[in-house]
Amino acid sequence: MKNHMEQAIYNLIKKASASIPEDVGNALNSALDMERNRGNVPAADRIEQMIENIRLAGLKQRPLCQDTGIPNFFVELPLGTPRSPFETAAKAAVAEATANGLLRPNSVCPITGKNTGDNLGPGTPAFHWNETDNREIRVQLLLKGGGSENVGAQYSLPNTELNAERSLDGAAKCVLDAVKRAGGKGCPPYIVSVCLGGDRAGGYAAAKNNFLREIGERSTIPELANLERGLLAQINALGIGPMGLGGATTALDVFATALNRLPASYFVTVSLMCWSFRRAKICF
Repeated sequence: MKNHMEQAIYNLIKKASASIPEDVGNALNSALDMERNRGNVPAADRIEQMIENIRLAGLKQRPLCQDTGIPNFFVELPLGTPRSPFETAAKAAVAEATANGLLRPNSVCPITGKNTGDNLGPGTPAFHWNETDNREIRVQLLLKGGGSENVGAQYSLPNTELNAERSLDGAAKCVLDAVKRAGGKGCPPYIVSVCLGGDRAGGYAAAKNNFLREIGERSTIPELANLERGLLAQINALGIGPMGLGGATTALDVFATALNRLPASYFVTVSLMCWSFRRAKICF
């Protein structure tokens, strides 16, 4: 019999797999109206299909996409709270959700090529821990699909190929290049996240953490907020469009963050999420 925590995490997985966050749904509806007003019929048709897919997934309580990705748990624990009870409950909930078809078996050993069949194995699910002064456990779940994960990129500035110097302008050139290279392969419209600085591993972690922000939420750092707004306009001017078939909606939003770096390094890390942006949260 499942305990309270395991049941709550199972319900969290079910919600994330079968529904879209309200902010993402609103952004897709706004994009549909915009594409219709511009007369971009193919783009509007693609977004309309996405919205219908969301409706059917919610109605049938089945996954929004066949690639349910790697479950990423972002966990805020009260100071001194042990991690193991949550991790044990989460792994049991992930295995049950996989058995019930809410998650596709996505955990494959890179040495043997064997799929574990239950989404459990080294690195899956992924846990991101943070201790806080809160009295409750706060959990956000992000299901990160393989298509969008494959088109993530990391750059080192200066980059002579892009004529990109160590500056915000140089970073913007990297982000635009990453989106151009991704094209329609990662299932746009994207949510684009960029981390300036940090080391290689820290850049990707910070970029993924950005996906916990809501559409339209700007950075509290003015320079990064301006970068977000400018990049969103530039990306949507590329004309890649929904599913790469053309249109004015290549991205729903851009999030930017920054980490201090070594004097010798200036990394620009870009992570993308597809239109099927699966994110949900819960508190215990």
